[in-house]
Amino acid sequence: MNLLIASQLSAIFWLVLAIALGILEVATFSLVSIWFALGAVVAIIPAALGAGLGVQCLVFVSVAVLTLIFTRPFLQKVMKVRRVKTNADSIIGMIGVVVEPIDNAASKGRVHINGLNWSARSEDGEQIDVGEQVLIKAIQGVKVIVERIG
Repeated sequence: MNLLIASQLSAIFWLVLAIALGILEVATFSLVSIWFALGAVVAIIPAALGAGLGVQCLVFVSVAVLTLIFTRPFLQKVMKVRRVKTNADSIIGMIGVVVEPIDNAASKGRVHINGLNWSARSEDGEQIDVGEQVLIKAIQGVKVIVERIG
């Protein structure tokens, strides 16, 4: 009788853990706890059959790790959040003119691009003087990352 009660309690534990992890996954939708929730669901089987705690834990960890390894990369690809391009992205690849010397160490520099002045930093850290032409390589926050032309 004690073995039956112990296996029922173990099965209930895994069920409660699976539900809690499922709720956590729904609340965060981060694809972290779902794998462990699946492991807990499968661990109910050896618990109900009276297997020892070691076997139950082994099943739990094995299922969680295997489902994580084999399904997470696919799901991340399918659920990938696509970056929405903005009008600011259109200046990447354009040529601008330095209107304030660019000095990364001093966190200074401005570039005139397409009718607008942008805060600028050089890609390789070099100082660039006023009047020089630069190629816009990227945008980081409100700054353009530039490279000296020529």
